[in-house]
Amino acid sequence: MNIRSLTTGLQYRGEVEGKRQTYYVFEGRSQYLVMSFSRSKPKAGNFNVVASDAVAYVAGRFAGRQRLTAKTVYKTSRRPRLVGSHLAALNVLYVLVAIGQAKIDARFHEREIYFNVKRREGAPVIGWVRSSKRPSRVS
Repeated sequence: MNIRSLTTGLQYRGEVEGKRQTYYVFEGRSQYLVMSFSRSKPKAGNFNVVASDAVAYVAGRFAGRQRLTAKTVYKTSRRPRLVGSHLAALNVLYVLVAIGQAKIDARFHEREIYFNVKRREGAPVIGWVRSSKRPSRVS
């Protein structure tokens, strides 16, 4: 990983209020940076790199899902290369919130954070509808 390519052209996408911290999300060429400041050290912080492919995968795979947790995303993901840990899943969900494709469900006050991922545009609400018309044969 090249630090210059990682930080070139970063654009601020938003911030997310977690249970104990605020996370700041920046978008790069092919990845997102999820950054936070240390609560105990005023001039220190942490950042995590999240692949754009992982964000797109989770947004598509879990579109329309309610009460989604990082644990659920990690355990039911079919692509361990993209979502390799609970922390990776949590960071992907933070990115989705920052870019407006998910929301934190504030109804729950448990240890885990629950997310509601938005439906994709043009996707049916429930399943798919079969057409009663038969396809015409092209000669």
